[in-house]
Amino acid sequence: MEVGTETSKITSDEKECALKPLDFKVITETSADAEAQRPTWSGRLEFILATVGYAVGLGNVWRFPYLCYSSGGGAFMVPYLTMVFLCGIPLLVMEFTIGQYTRLGPVHALAKVCPLLKGVGLATVVISFVFCTYYNVLMTWALFYLYNSFRATLPWASCNNTWNNVRNCSNSHIGNSTYQQSASQQFFDYRLLEKSGGIEEAGGLRWELFGYLIMAWLIVYICIFKGVKSTGKVVYFTAVFPYFILFALLINNVQLPGAKKGILYFVTPVWSKLFEIKVWANAAAQVFNSLGIAFGSMISMASYSKFNNNIIRDALIVSFTNSFTSILAGCVIFSAIGYMAHIHHLPVENITTDGPGLVFVVYPEVLSTMPVFHLWAPLFFIMLLCLGLDSQFATVEVAVTFIKDEFGPKILRFLKREELLTLAVCIICFFLGIPHVTKGGIYVFQLMDHYTAVVSLTFLAFFEVVAVCWIFGVPRISFMIARMQGRNPNIYFRVCWLLLCPILVLCILTSSIIQYTPVRYGKYKYPVWAEWTGWGVSLVSIIWVPLGAIHEIYRNEGSLLQPLGVYEKQTSHNLRSFTPSSTRVTVSEDNSSPFVLLQPNMSRCCHVLSERAVIRFHGAAYVNYRDRHPAEDRDFILFKQEAKIQMYVKCFFLVDMTR
Repeated sequence: MEVGTETSKITSDEKECALKPLDFKVITETSADAEAQRPTWSGRLEFILATVGYAVGLGNVWRFPYLCYSSGGGAFMVPYLTMVFLCGIPLLVMEFTIGQYTRLGPVHALAKVCPLLKGVGLATVVISFVFCTYYNVLMTWALFYLYNSFRATLPWASCNNTWNNVRNCSNSHIGNSTYQQSASQQFFDYRLLEKSGGIEEAGGLRWELFGYLIMAWLIVYICIFKGVKSTGKVVYFTAVFPYFILFALLINNVQLPGAKKGILYFVTPVWSKLFEIKVWANAAAQVFNSLGIAFGSMISMASYSKFNNNIIRDALIVSFTNSFTSILAGCVIFSAIGYMAHIHHLPVENITTDGPGLVFVVYPEVLSTMPVFHLWAPLFFIMLLCLGLDSQFATVEVAVTFIKDEFGPKILRFLKREELLTLAVCIICFFLGIPHVTKGGIYVFQLMDHYTAVVSLTFLAFFEVVAVCWIFGVPRISFMIARMQGRNPNIYFRVCWLLLCPILVLCILTSSIIQYTPVRYGKYKYPVWAEWTGWGVSLVSIIWVPLGAIHEIYRNEGSLLQPLGVYEKQTSHNLRSFTPSSTRVTVSEDNSSPFVLLQPNMSRCCHVLSERAVIRFHGAAYVNYRDRHPAEDRDFILFKQEAKIQMYVKCFFLVDMTR
C-alpha cells in the first residue's frame, strides 16, 4: 500500500471511538534538525563505488581463489552462487534498507528496529573498530613492498641479502619442502617482519613498519576527513583502479607458459565435493564475510543515501561486482601460479597457499620472474593498497558515524570541527595497531584476525538476522522498502528474509562451532593464555548483545513482549509503533512535555504529505500545514496531549490525503 493513494473505510467501531478535534502545530524538532543536516553522497555512483570498494577487498584476492580450488574448483561456483542469491543479496538489501530508511548508524538504527537486541548495533561498531586497528597493518606491508619494488633488483628474488639464511634459502620455489625456504618467504619473515619466535617474544618495534603505519593512517585520514564528501571523491580512483590492474595482469599472464594449466587447475570441477557440507558452509561464509554483513559498514554508508535511492538495484550491482571480482582475481592469481609451476617444474598444488602469504610471498615471487617486473610489481602493490583502503574507509566510518549520532553536539562543542573527531579516531586506532608492528606482531595479527573476523562476526551476524528478520519482521521491512521505492519487495526477498537467511546463518554459526580449531600461525601453536586473550577480544564485541537486552528489559516496565517489538509505551520523542495496518496506538501521559511527537517511520516522518493535507482519525478530519525543511521534506506533527488518548492509525497515522 502506498501512502496517500488509498482511502480507509471508517467502521462503526471506529466512529464510536471518534475523538474530538485536536489542536496541533507543525514544528521541526532539534533531533530532526540534526538528522536533516546529515550529509549525503553527491551522487548515486559515489555510493555504489564506496560500497563496491568496501565489499571488494583483499579477501577477494587471497581467500576466494584458495577456497575455490580447495573446495572443488569450478564445482565450488554452484554453492557459492547459490549462497549469493539466497543469502548475500537479501541480507545486503536488508542492511541498505535499515541504513537508508532510518538515516542512522548501526547502533541507533538497530536500537529502533529491535530495542531488545540493540546491543547488536553497538557490537558491530566495536568489531569494526577492532578490525580497523589491525587491518591497516596490511596497508603497512603493501607500502613496504611498494617502496622496495622500485629497486633495480627485487630484493625478494635472490638469497644474496644480509637477512637471508643461506643454509636453507632457495632462489627457486621449493614447494612443500620441510627444510628449505624460498627467497620470497625469507624476505617476508626476516626482512619485513623480522619475526620473533612467538607471541610471547615481542622483540621491540620494527621502526620501518612503524613509519609506514603512520603513513597508512595519514592516507586514510586524508581520504575520509570530510566524511562522505571526501570519501565519495576518493573512491572514483580506489574502487576503479584495481580493475585496470587486474585486467592488465590477466592479459599479461595468459600469454605466459603454464598459465593455462594454472587456470584449469582453478576452475576444473570436482563434482564429488558438492556432497560435502563443509564446502557449502565455506561458500556461505565467503559470501557473508566478503559483503561485510554484520560489520555495520553497509548500514552506515547507506545512512548517507537519499531517502528514495534504489537500494535493490544497488545491492544487485554490489553483489554481482563482488562475485565477478573474486572470479577475476582467481584467474589472475592462478594463471601466475601456473606460470611459476611451469618454470620450476612443480605441480600447481605445491605452490598454492592461503592467507596473506598468497599476495605477500607467492605472488611477489611470481612477479620477480615476469618480463618487465619493474612495471608489474609496483602496479600490483598499488592495487593491493587500493583494495585495502576502500575497506578501511568503511570500517573507520562506522566508528565516526556512531560517535556523531550519539555524542555529536557534546563532542563538537569540545573539538569544534568534525574533521578533528575523525582525526581523534584515527589516532586511537593507530596506537592500538602498534603491537602489530613489533617483531612478534605477526602472531598478534593472526590472533586478532582469527577471533574477530571468524568467531565474533558469525555470532553477531546471527543475532542481527534474528533481530531484523524475525523480531522486527518481514512485513515491516517490506513496508520500509515500499515507502522508499513505491512498491513492495517481491516474494523472493520476503521468503529469503523469513526463512532462508536465518537458517543459512544458523548453519554457518553451527558449522563454525563444530569445526572450530584453535588459532595457529604456520606450525606455531599459541600458548593457552594467548587463546584466552583471543576469546577476550571476541567477548569485547559479543558481550554488548546480552548487556543491551538486560538494559532494555530493566528500563521498561511490563512484560517481556514490550522489548520484543509490541510497543505500547511511547515517549514524547519516539513513537515506536511501526505497523502499516490499522493498529491501536496508546499515547500515554508525559508530564515533561505538553505534546506528543508522532514520528511515523521511526526517525523520519511522512515526507509525502501535500502542502495541505486532510488527515482523518476515526472519521474526524484535521488540516495539516507542512513545515518544509530546506534540506529535506519534514512533517513533524505535535498533538496536544491528553491522558491515555487512543487512536486508530492506518499507514502510520495517515489515512487519507487530498489537496
